[in-house]
Amino acid sequence: MPTITVAGHAGACYGVQRALDLVHKVAAEATGPVHTLGPLIHNPQVVAGLERAGVTVVEDVPDQAGSTLVLRTHGVVPEVEEVAHERGLAVVDATCPYVKRVHHAAERLQRDDYQVLVVGEAGHPEVEAILGHAPGAVAVANVAALDGVTLSKRVGVVVQTTQAKATLDAVVSELMARVPEVCVVNTICEATSERQQAARELAGRSDVMVVIGGRNSANTTRLAEICSAACPRTHHIEVPAELEAAWFAGARDVGVTAGASTPTAQIDEVVSRIRELSA
Repeated sequence: MPTITVAGHAGACYGVQRALDLVHKVAAEATGPVHTLGPLIHNPQVVAGLERAGVTVVEDVPDQAGSTLVLRTHGVVPEVEEVAHERGLAVVDATCPYVKRVHHAAERLQRDDYQVLVVGEAGHPEVEAILGHAPGAVAVANVAALDGVTLSKRVGVVVQTTQAKATLDAVVSELMARVPEVCVVNTICEATSERQQAARELAGRSDVMVVIGGRNSANTTRLAEICSAACPRTHHIEVPAELEAAWFAGARDVGVTAGASTPTAQIDEVVSRIRELSA
């Protein structure tokens, strides 16, 4: 049987655990319907479990006075929260505090007359919320994306919390070659950096890597990319049923990591299943 090692930093981060604790408390105490605006976190299994507990996902602010609306960890644009209050909803803000920090940084840069760029994936809910806090800001996923942006003389940069620092560094380096003044606020979450570094180190000494987390999770997908670069036999899964015995044939060391939206219980289930398959 191979040695199975879980990365030193893996699984649910502070912001995710805080959001889960909040929504479970609300579900237990609320007298009316409880909704989350979009999936609370990018973990389909957790979201399904919340739905079984009576917490439903809505894509728009409901028009149900007396119901409770939980704002997801990725945050929302300010107008959405205003509408919820106007409609008489009880609003519970489960936005990750580290995401809030990006909102404040973007607002501050804009007040100081910087053109705001968000290093991140356009369309991702976290990035869309950041853009909403600095109207006119632009999201750039990488250096190539800068070619489509008309840059001012003063550019302020914030970054999606789950981005790789190498991406931020590359964009900033290019900006410094193009504009006279660049002000950078590194808003990458420390938990993200820790998970990426721990995954990279573990993948480098593993024959097989298993990355656990939602396929719709940006930070989990990035972990899988990092692990694949160091360990070609990397597999990104959501549930133990996806594991295959053939993956572990001949392996002496199996590494396991998980995205920031993956609870410890899910990691434990996967490790147990790997032991069964490789026995």
